[in-house]
Amino acid sequence: MAHERTPFDSIEGSLEYIGLLREAIETAKISVAHESERANEEAASRRLEALQLIAYKLDRLAWHVDGSRRLLNDLRMLKRLLLGERQLDATSKEASRDTAFVAVKGARPTSHAAR
Repeated sequence: MAHERTPFDSIEGSLEYIGLLREAIETAKISVAHESERANEEAASRRLEALQLIAYKLDRLAWHVDGSRRLLNDLRMLKRLLLGERQLDATSKEASRDTAFVAVKGARPTSHAAR
């Protein structure tokens, strides 16, 4: 069975998913705020209490999602640093090999007869 792609296959994909989730939470919070206003106008106290609890839970969820986004962003930066170091290491090794080759190529051969 082939592996299906998911938003969590990479840190960047997970960050994008978390961003979409955060937008959905904000949309839900706006909707709950409007519903709360209506419940308050209609004097529906139990409905208003339920909506206030929902608003609280959405705030907590937003807080956790924001924390997750920060953690994923930190991981993405660390990944880039590690990959950048590997690329720098590979580049510096290649440069040192080229320098060594030039140094050897530019050196005059010594003959045993000249000694």
